[in-house]
Amino acid sequence: MKEMKNLVHTTLLLAGILLASSCNDFLEAPAKSSMEAEVIFSDPTLAAGAIPGILQSFGETNSYRGRYLVFYGTNTDVEVNSSLKAIDDDKSRLSNYNTTLNNGQMNTENNAYAKFFEGIERANFAIVSLRRYGNIENSPEMAQILGEILTLRAVLYSDLIKGWGDVPARFEPITSATLTLERSDRNIIYKQLLADLAEAAELLPWPNQSAATNSVERVSKAFAKGLRARLALAAGGYALRQDGNIRLSDDPDLSREKMYSLAKQECLDIINSNTLRLLGFEETFRRFNQENLAAGGESMWEIPFAEGRGRVIFDLGVRHTKTNKYTGQNRGGTIGPNPLMLYAFDRDDTRRFVSVVPYEWDRASADAPDAGGFQIPSSLGRLFFGKYRYEWMSRRVTSTNDDGLNWMYMRYADVILMAAETINELDGPTAAAPYLKMILDRAFPNNPAKVSTLISAATPSKDAFFNTIVDQRALEFVGEMLRKQDLIRWNLLDVKLSEAKTKLEQLEKRTGIYANLPNRIYYRMAADGETLDIYGLNFGDTDAQGASLGYTASKTWTMVANNDQTTYWNALVYPGKTANAQPYWPIWQVFLDASEGKLNNKFLNL
Repeated sequence: MKEMKNLVHTTLLLAGILLASSCNDFLEAPAKSSMEAEVIFSDPTLAAGAIPGILQSFGETNSYRGRYLVFYGTNTDVEVNSSLKAIDDDKSRLSNYNTTLNNGQMNTENNAYAKFFEGIERANFAIVSLRRYGNIENSPEMAQILGEILTLRAVLYSDLIKGWGDVPARFEPITSATLTLERSDRNIIYKQLLADLAEAAELLPWPNQSAATNSVERVSKAFAKGLRARLALAAGGYALRQDGNIRLSDDPDLSREKMYSLAKQECLDIINSNTLRLLGFEETFRRFNQENLAAGGESMWEIPFAEGRGRVIFDLGVRHTKTNKYTGQNRGGTIGPNPLMLYAFDRDDTRRFVSVVPYEWDRASADAPDAGGFQIPSSLGRLFFGKYRYEWMSRRVTSTNDDGLNWMYMRYADVILMAAETINELDGPTAAAPYLKMILDRAFPNNPAKVSTLISAATPSKDAFFNTIVDQRALEFVGEMLRKQDLIRWNLLDVKLSEAKTKLEQLEKRTGIYANLPNRIYYRMAADGETLDIYGLNFGDTDAQGASLGYTASKTWTMVANNDQTTYWNALVYPGKTANAQPYWPIWQVFLDASEGKLNNKFLNL
């Protein structure tokens, strides 16, 4: 049973105080609340209850669970909304860079934007109370709690900036004077978060150096440092600013060189701590789906969901068209891989079919709902993230709406590739190559010659190495929703979407580099009666060869359904729009109406 699930049940009194701190009524709360806060935040056992109180805001229906994890990060050259061709649907508009102020999925008082700020307000109250009553200097337990809450607040603010750009800066509990605020320059927020995470890293133990950091559901020094590195690269990268221009920060404290230096040091600190390790690629995700929460592997921190909460496989996983022995819900595949990713991997890359799955699950209609299932081929336009699978879980999902799988927010491979990127920028490709090699060695465990070839191609220049990092981050993090922010900070969002559009059209029409791919796939059931053997997914495969090999069935391998009015490649970005004009969601109308005129979306092309 998950640790956080147990801890939640011990925090009822605190939850009431934290809830009050996020409501207007708290502005006039009596002194009794301060007395209760002193009692709670002077006791480590009670103070620890602030953590699940904050995490409650992560798990709400329209927060990470059912909105942000599903829709932030698409569409890119790596991940796409599976219904992207319905270009005017509210869900598609969250992905195709043409979101409206009154989007039906988001324009509510309880959506992700609101819930993130709710979590921030709860964190603000806890931070102020811990500093006032917690005896941080003399209590390692209290110090760890403060470090964890500072880090959770940084997670929320990081994702607010990723989703909405510049947002109001709130680092103190709300008062009557601060009920409504304008958008703040993100430089202010970044500098506060970088300082907070530096403090948090001093307060937190490394993984497995305390009872709390034995679990990936709890924040550790490694995660605080990794998040600080990620934020530094965002702060030192490109972004659409409130003046309407895409540019680097003009704040000298957030210069590219300073931010890359900071990120490099944080990553090296983590690597040199020897508290984390790369596992086999498939092993990493099998372990994750089996809900192995032990720290010290590759997962650095996970958003914890109880068994009846969270929609990771429900929305992002391999689809099951019917219930079966693996799952009591017929879901999966709301978001999936861009079809280009199936062919972006080398055929020997062990990440390929862990990341991109060309089949879904079915069962005979006459079978019982919990009977065994079997794989059937999907379509080129509807692939699935293989990192999230009901069939890899240790338990059968019984909820009809949630699967309860955590969200792996950061893993060690991200730290290694950030190290490679920053060291290349600061010290050159030769110094950075050993870190890239760590990732490639895992991708090609039985092909050292391939690793040597890729390293040789990357190291002639900084530009060549950077381009390799751009490609390898795409391959490594399929389905982990890191790509969009990477492309924004590199100022490559429009560039890569334009390239993807061209390649998708070539793939559908079998031109360009895809000219010799077969037009059909050929398949048969394996001896286990459950899994598919498929031919036709590799460069070099041919229809003639496929037809001669004795496969029992074949299928046209296409992205185009009958009577399509919108082509797949033209739906990545709304026709007539550019991604750079609206890389962020607007602040929704319900919040504009309540802001007394202080909030606007003038810098977005709405």
